[in-house]
Amino acid sequence: MSQDTNDTIGLSRRKVLAGLGAVGVASAGAGLGTTAYFNDTESFTNNTLTAGELDLKLDYKSTYLGGPGRLDDIRAMGYAGGDEEFLAQDLGDGQYLIGQAPSPGDMQEWENYVQDDEMFDFCSPEADEFLVNGDGIPIFTLDDVKPGDSGEVTISIHICDNPAYLYLAGELTENAENGQSEPELEDEGEDTDGVGELADAIEVCVWYDEDCDNVYEPTGTGQQQELEVALVSDVSGSMGGSALSSLKTAATSFVGNLSSPDEAAAISFNSGALTDQELTTNYQAVQNAINNYTAGGGTSIAAGIIEGEDELLNGTIATPGASKVMILLSDGQSNETAATDAATDAKNNGIRIFTIALGNADTGLLESVASSSDDAFVAPDPSDLDTVYAEIAQIVLAGEQKILSGTMSEVFAELADGEALDGNRQEEGRQPYPGATTQCIGFEWTLPAEVGNEIQTDSVSFDLAVYAEQSRHNDNPQVAFNGTDVNSTSPGPAPNGTGNVSDPN
Repeated sequence: MSQDTNDTIGLSRRKVLAGLGAVGVASAGAGLGTTAYFNDTESFTNNTLTAGELDLKLDYKSTYLGGPGRLDDIRAMGYAGGDEEFLAQDLGDGQYLIGQAPSPGDMQEWENYVQDDEMFDFCSPEADEFLVNGDGIPIFTLDDVKPGDSGEVTISIHICDNPAYLYLAGELTENAENGQSEPELEDEGEDTDGVGELADAIEVCVWYDEDCDNVYEPTGTGQQQELEVALVSDVSGSMGGSALSSLKTAATSFVGNLSSPDEAAAISFNSGALTDQELTTNYQAVQNAINNYTAGGGTSIAAGIIEGEDELLNGTIATPGASKVMILLSDGQSNETAATDAATDAKNNGIRIFTIALGNADTGLLESVASSSDDAFVAPDPSDLDTVYAEIAQIVLAGEQKILSGTMSEVFAELADGEALDGNRQEEGRQPYPGATTQCIGFEWTLPAEVGNEIQTDSVSFDLAVYAEQSRHNDNPQVAFNGTDVNSTSPGPAPNGTGNVSDPN
């Protein structure tokens, strides 16, 4: 959704004056009756003020787990350059293999698209011709839902240009009885209110899907046992300037989220590798080591992995049985065989490897180094590192955070007025979503297997919407989704995705 220049956010109008400067008018006389005048004019011309843009773009992947023949229509993917029914197994000529789970390759292709701006720029003008981007189009229409069925939608959110506060909104547009079968009447007796029971039977969970993988992962690596994490950072020559500065800010922020008894170590690598700070609970010492990094030399990812593995397994205070995590960042190319061999050895020894491909890094190599494709992150620009390290921190330290859960009726009652979303779960208080960023929200529904006859023939329809409001000059936005705005004249959201579910018998 674009916020046009007619929308205001409660700011008073101000007149902005752009002036012309005249400098240095002087004169002097010389010679026999001759006068020469010296003058000069300097001007500031072509002054312009251009309003910024706030553009929200949406993409999605949806899945449905049910038996063969139960899928009537599923718009399974609005992803760039792909078929909208991609996950419904396109067989060509308009034929789809319905009711089958998507292949791992299909799932991974979408994750690659939404998390790698170099593969596809969702904020480019070309993206609009590929994205379904809401537009009131149903994500799925299911006509024969049975107890035990479930479905999920992962919404990929792209904020273009300015940072923004985001809200998730929704509405149940139908909860219909559609008549009553004999088994339903026997279970319910005389039910004459015309309101169905399906929305009260379906269970819903909404969460921040940090790795955009359609799976709610509530438990962080460090919650089960002590965490030991090695931050393995590329300090080769290409990391000079803003890359190294951004690395220091993001990595030290990650360390600042740790708490005893979790331990951290700082490892740097270029042509070789060094342990700059052994595993410790003295987090300031780790941050100091990272802040002392300087850039220079070549790139040996293998050396960094080997050094990090040695510290995690054999360091002075390394603890057998602790959760071992390595976070490896690189912006360059490296020997593929050596790096993958070193990573395989580390993973075989129980170390979970997260990778961050910065800028022109070899993303394919770093994905193969990571413990799974979900643990491979991409930061197209140094300014993206804060967000990436925060996402990894959420996974490692706390797991993925639930936004809402309950019956479909309960969840949509909460969504009716808009649920405020947090753009950075690692910082206190609600944070805006950074500009030029991608994050995902998961929405899963399940019809429990034990549900009885009372839902027969019932149907449910609902709308989902994501609303963005710029964060600058708007530190505490309060937005209502009934068409009115509490603190501005910005319009409420139009539905960005709809769906309906029914159970005919």
